[in-house]
Amino acid sequence: MSATSEAPVRPAILYSCYYSQSRAGEQFVAEHALSFQLSGTLTTYDGFREQVFRAGDLRLVKRNHLVKFNKQPPENGEFKSLSVTLDQETLRRLSLEHGYHAQKPHNSNSAVLELPMTPLYQSYLASLQPYEHLAEPGNESLLTLKLQEAVLLLLKSNPELQDVLFDFSEPGKLDLEAFMSRHFHFNVQLRRFAYLTGRSLATFKRDFEKIFHLSPSRWLLQRRLQEAYYLIKEQGKAPSQAYLEVGFEDLSHFSFAFKKMYGVAPSRI
Repeated sequence: MSATSEAPVRPAILYSCYYSQSRAGEQFVAEHALSFQLSGTLTTYDGFREQVFRAGDLRLVKRNHLVKFNKQPPENGEFKSLSVTLDQETLRRLSLEHGYHAQKPHNSNSAVLELPMTPLYQSYLASLQPYEHLAEPGNESLLTLKLQEAVLLLLKSNPELQDVLFDFSEPGKLDLEAFMSRHFHFNVQLRRFAYLTGRSLATFKRDFEKIFHLSPSRWLLQRRLQEAYYLIKEQGKAPSQAYLEVGFEDLSHFSFAFKKMYGVAPSRI
């Protein structure tokens, strides 16, 4: 999966398995997801820190975050992971039925939370092995139960996650300058940046120009090109790698913009 601005709708239970040297990309995480790493290595970056997950690791990916990822299969093997999407409808239903509520804001900015693997989680993972059958018509009730079970296991093993799972609020108004300085290399539309910083698109554009004295599109282009120049010149990365890392979708567009700004093609740096 190459870098993309918008992620498709994810199945409730998603099994990822393939042979490849490496697979990189990025996505906007719209729903919480509990994810088991079965084989290979997953490296994530959320604008704050890079994390590496190996076979046997467990993680919770929080909704309303931007995440870059790199999936690396083991030598002569397959990359395998299993993810359970904890959608807002399921969580709201459990909140009403059992009285679960967020008590306070969660104290971590990280989009990806590493969780200790326990016998309870291992038993749950084993119960998902016939995953390919759960999505078939007629299994909707069973699928709903498996999603609810995942939530209850999280609360049993990690009670503090109640403040994450049952926080149904939309993103609040954030420090725009700090947020964009950390996330400029994510290839998402301006409306997504606006949403994640707690603003309407019009307010986002207005606030942005007050801070940066440039339009968002112009600033993003310049900032991404500056970062690409650094990656190529100082870190020795190839333009074919650097353009994706800084948020460009198209290599030819990147090369054209780079040459226009610096007077030389990126391949000549």
